[in-house]
This record gives sequence, structure tokens and C-alpha cells, in this order.
Amino acid sequence: MDISSVLQGGYQHPVSRSWQAKRQLTKSMFMYPIFITDDPEASVEITSLPGQRRWGVNKLEEFIGPLVKKGLQSVILFGVPLTCVKDDRGTPADDPEGPVILTIKKLRALYPNLYIACDVCLCEYTSHGHCGVFHTDGSGVINSEPSAQRIAEVALSYAKAGAHCVAPSDMMDGRIRAIKRALIDAGYGNRCTLMSYSAKFASSLYGPFRDAAGSAPAFGDRKCYQLPPQAKGLARRAIQRDVAEGADIIMVKPAMPYLDVIQDAAQLAPDHPLACYQVSGEYAMVVAGARAGVYDLRTMAFESVESMVRAGCTLILSYFTPQFLDWLDE
Repeated sequence: MDISSVLQGGYQHPVSRSWQAKRQLTKSMFMYPIFITDDPEASVEITSLPGQRRWGVNKLEEFIGPLVKKGLQSVILFGVPLTCVKDDRGTPADDPEGPVILTIKKLRALYPNLYIACDVCLCEYTSHGHCGVFHTDGSGVINSEPSAQRIAEVALSYAKAGAHCVAPSDMMDGRIRAIKRALIDAGYGNRCTLMSYSAKFASSLYGPFRDAAGSAPAFGDRKCYQLPPQAKGLARRAIQRDVAEGADIIMVKPAMPYLDVIQDAAQLAPDHPLACYQVSGEYAMVVAGARAGVYDLRTMAFESVESMVRAGCTLILSYFTPQFLDWLDE
């Protein structure tokens, strides 16, 4: 046997195995997605998303407080309006008395060091359940320019409320430029991070999320604005476009089925933080497999997120975040 073919001596011990990683997982790499509803006393289990709940603003302290003590450093908020009157422009999205803006203010007061990101989209607030504004001619086609402007209005409202980061997930053309311009013009260009869902694919893995957020479209689908799963080239173009339009962080969503795109993003935007979203369906599959005895939950959860870090991610949005706060202390 040639000397150069003997590799196992380099990873025969748990410590030396850990040295094989280019980057180690840390608590700061995890951002926890949280669903906030307009019932202030809500604590409602989401059956399709095991272990996750819809929360009301009055329940936040008892929920978030223990996680902050364990080392939680960032969250991303998703509004789940249940009682508001929705319309074709998503008017309730930036309601000052809506769940997201009230939660931003509450968390800023309770936990000054907690980093607060807000998902920016219209689908939870529109009567039609789509992520943009339609042409008025009845064609059923999204009108990109007013969609981007409306998304920018919502993003700016969240920034003014105190969000550290706005994260548009709508995939409308031009929305990164529109948001960045709005932030700069209002004096928030250097006070609020813009994290773009740059390569968001039309995936089958969003089902539990749509159940949690009540955001399924009333008709049709989102395949004309979310990327086709096979569209590697489109993903690369979208990443480059969003970098040019002023995104501060690039995101790929979902994560595990698109590790090649994460790797591309790391090469195309090497000077940007790179996020990925381990989406609801990915999380639910890992949990279901563990419950079926296919593997150990902790072991598989680590394997899944370590693949994302290996591909180039520096930030992971994951429903496993509370568990990792414990696991990374062990």
C-alpha cells in the first residue's frame, strides 16, 4: 500500500475527526423561525410541524426567555394573521398593531441583544394568497413593479419598528433594489440588514409551513416566480442580481436538495454571508424518520446541517435551533 493512501490515521480519534471540518457549528450560526399570530395569548401546536407552535405576543417571554439563556442569538418572525381583513395588496402586512410589528417591539424591549429578522412577504396577508400584486386586467399575472414597491413598504415598516434585518421571500423581480432604495432614502440603509431569499425554489417541501402560516395560494401556484427545481442557471443569475442590487446576505431555500446551489452561491458571492433555510418539510422528514426508527434524531440533525456548512453556509434557519442550543453544549 502506498504511503499516501493511508488516510485513517488522520481521523482515528474524535478530536482529530473534528479537525477535518473547515468550519465548526456554533450557536450563532442558527436562526430560529417563529410564527406569531394576532391572538396575543396563543400557544397553538402545529401538527404538521412537530414541536413548533404559533405564538401570541403575550406568550413570547415564557417561550423565548429560556432559549436566550441557552444562547439563542437570532430569530426570524413570520406573521400568521387569523382575524384581519385581507385584501389584494396585503394591507395588514405592515399594520402597526399587527403581530409582527408588535413582536419586534416586544422582543427589542425584553432582549436588547437578540438579533431580530423579519420575513417580508404578502402571501399571508393577501386575499388571494400570492406573494405579489396582480395586474388589474384580470389576466392573473403578477405585476412586478408595484409588487416590489409594496414589499419595500412592508420592509421599511419593519425596519422602523426596530427589526435588525428584513428578509424578502417573495421572489418578485426588482424587490431587492426597491427595498434597499427605500431603506437608504428613509435613513435605514446602514441600520437594517437586507437578507435576500435569492435562490428560492418552487419546492414540495413547504407544505408544513403553509399549514403553519396559513399561506397557501387560493388559486394556482407560485411556479412563475419561485425557481424551477432544475434551474441551476436561473439560481446563479438570481444570486448575482441580488448581490448587484444591494443584498447584504444571500439565502438558498430549501437547503439539502440544493447543496450544489449553496456551493455555487459561496463561489458567486464569496464576500457575503451565506444563509440557507432548512425548511419545514426537511425538518418534518428528519423528525419522522427518527420516530420511525430509521436513525437517531440528534445524529441525523447534525448530519443534515453539517452538509450545509460543508457546502458553504454561514447561517442556518432551522426549526432544530432549540435542540442545537442544548446539543452544542454537550
